[in-house]
Amino acid sequence: MSEQIRVGITHGDINGVGYEILLKTFADERMQELFTPIIYGSSKSASYHRKVLDYSPISFHFINHAEECSQRKINLLNCVKEEVRIELGSATPEAGESAFIALDAAVRDLQAKKIDVLVTLPINKETIQNEQFRFPGHTEFLQDRFGGSDKALMIMASESLRIALATTHVPISEVPGKLSKELIVEKLTTLDFSLKRDFRIELPRIAVLGLNPHAGENGLLGDEELQIIAPAVKAAQEAGILCAGPFAADGFFGTGRYREFDAVLAMYHDQGLVPFKTIAMDSGVNFTAGLSVVRTSPDHGTAYDIAGQNRASEESFRQAIYMAIDIYNNRRAYDEARENPLQKMFFDRGKDDVRLDLTQEEEDKV
Repeated sequence: MSEQIRVGITHGDINGVGYEILLKTFADERMQELFTPIIYGSSKSASYHRKVLDYSPISFHFINHAEECSQRKINLLNCVKEEVRIELGSATPEAGESAFIALDAAVRDLQAKKIDVLVTLPINKETIQNEQFRFPGHTEFLQDRFGGSDKALMIMASESLRIALATTHVPISEVPGKLSKELIVEKLTTLDFSLKRDFRIELPRIAVLGLNPHAGENGLLGDEELQIIAPAVKAAQEAGILCAGPFAADGFFGTGRYREFDAVLAMYHDQGLVPFKTIAMDSGVNFTAGLSVVRTSPDHGTAYDIAGQNRASEESFRQAIYMAIDIYNNRRAYDEARENPLQKMFFDRGKDDVRLDLTQEEEDKV
């Protein structure tokens, strides 16, 4: 039996739709044929949600360590030992602590290579806060754990659209002050490499959005486009990145110009996520690019308003799993192809010197 990819899955906020999505997804037994799931969560929480939703029992394989996982089984790693009170649709400190315990355990196992990729179910960004998690979201937390010299980049991705964010969970009033030519060039560089390595797009084309209405109207409605964004686009172009802009966001999406590009760099959260979720809400995936590890997530939140009502769609979560596996395989193929490249031999035509790494005997033949 060939070794399957080990997909670590965190259960997220237990008062939201996370377990409903898990139960719906793994009710399809074919999922276990594609990968080895390791769910970081609680057997008691899973049982509670199954009873509330009146689902048929799922045969979990309960484990205490990732090394105990089995292929072709739904492994549930009991990392939340204490029984936690579940209050569907409510934001509670207990649910936040449970979400963090699962996330911390999964990230430690990802660091130790006990799992291959990480898929996170939605958390409540307020209740999860503690001494170890003082971040606006998963992206920033993973940047802290895995970043080093690497920089995390949030990409919302579907089959038809990929949108990356120059700034992520930042108040709108602070966005202009966060933007700089250097930041945008950094994001474009990370995005370009991710499109090549993670999505296997050989010559990716990237659109860059402006910040202000109508992309500033040549300075009339703001000068960030003239002073920051356009110079960053030019610098990235000079570095060999195929990018264009800045484009006015409303017309760019309204006319469907996003279809002409492999990815879009938006300046702030809602500028990118509003059109993305309008176009690809059910199948969209949140991917943390730029790091040494692979992490994806559904493109929605805890959905407290429908928790326990059997109304949540599992499609985005399912796509998040597929994308994590695809990116993991794409990275391996990309890296292996460049690990031992064939030695290039060439002449500098018109000159007597032969620039080859050859033996003397081979050089004499030339």
